[in-house]
Amino acid sequence: MRLWDTSAHMTTHLLLHWLTGLIFIYVLIRFILPLPVSGTIKLLAAALLLLISQQHALMRYTFGNIASPELPIPVLLVLHWCFVSLIFLCLLLFIRDIFLLLRRLVQGARKLATPPFSPGRRRIITAAITMIPAAYGLRQGLAVPDVRHVETWLTRLPKELDGLTLVQITDLHVSPLSREQRVRAVVEKTNTLNPDLILFTGDIVDGLPERRADAIAPLRDLRARYGVFGCVGNHEYYSDYEAWMRTFPTLGLNMLINDHVVLRIRGRELVVAGVPDRVAERFFQSGPDVAKALAGAPEDAIRILLEHRPGRAPENARAGVDLQLSGHTHCGQVPGINQLVANLNNGFLYGWYQVDKMRLYVSSGANSWNILPVRLGVPSEIARIVLRSAA
Repeated sequence: MRLWDTSAHMTTHLLLHWLTGLIFIYVLIRFILPLPVSGTIKLLAAALLLLISQQHALMRYTFGNIASPELPIPVLLVLHWCFVSLIFLCLLLFIRDIFLLLRRLVQGARKLATPPFSPGRRRIITAAITMIPAAYGLRQGLAVPDVRHVETWLTRLPKELDGLTLVQITDLHVSPLSREQRVRAVVEKTNTLNPDLILFTGDIVDGLPERRADAIAPLRDLRARYGVFGCVGNHEYYSDYEAWMRTFPTLGLNMLINDHVVLRIRGRELVVAGVPDRVAERFFQSGPDVAKALAGAPEDAIRILLEHRPGRAPENARAGVDLQLSGHTHCGQVPGINQLVANLNNGFLYGWYQVDKMRLYVSSGANSWNILPVRLGVPSEIARIVLRSAA
């Protein structure tokens, strides 16, 4: 069952294909056509460049969907490496052209210095320069995340709960690029932290349950004193949401859909609530409703809310939430788009925020996005969060 192609996502895909089409045209004009080679070679290079730039369209129509193309891992790695290299090449060419334009404006009609290499060699060097960081970024994007140790003070946290340890896992994105070994490594790292609670904040999977059965099976081995809970991200809706809602409980994941649980810990009550991602309404499911999620929860208990996107934090703070855990942003994954990602998420990108009386933590995520599975200077993480009492 394919749920990816809603009208909203059709628009998103068209924008993606138009953008990659513009990248193709720019690189064709500024890199391929000036090459000192025969017209036949240029034609072949242009055809290859077009296929690389439009690989996501091909994946969508022939191998499943954009988020979960069902191809062998070596093939996916090569395709992604080529695509990321193309993106970096386009950026490098653009920066070079801006520099040359500015230099000509400054120097006027004076003759510019001749570069030390021939045009052909310069283009080979340029291409090589882009392939190296693309390979490194791909490696970092698929690396097993490290543990990030953080703590926060909560004004209403009773002293009995001081030192309570949470482990947040978000944006795991188990996809064709995620082997069972990688998921198992995440599970083992999490279990060594001996957490009180394990909390998932969405985008756990990409693809149908039967396709991801082996890769996601290690989640069944997660251990926490007071349980494993989660909320739903936008990607759960793209690949048979209802089937995943039946699958997660078999893995020991208690999904909170506009609902909460009250836990008795060290003689005090703790509320863990969860709301679905806002994309739910496009799939005829209930959207996020923090009032419904907290309905009937003890007023004097600390309230932890799991919500995939951080943007609704001000509303959640007004509803009486003490701590919100979110993901979704991936902290931008690569430098240069951090501000854009923040703007799309109400100014929230990564780390700790104080929102009225509520604390918000936005994790960079435990994996990368299949469309651009790279990380440069933005490491993935498993967040170990220690709660501290101000009492």
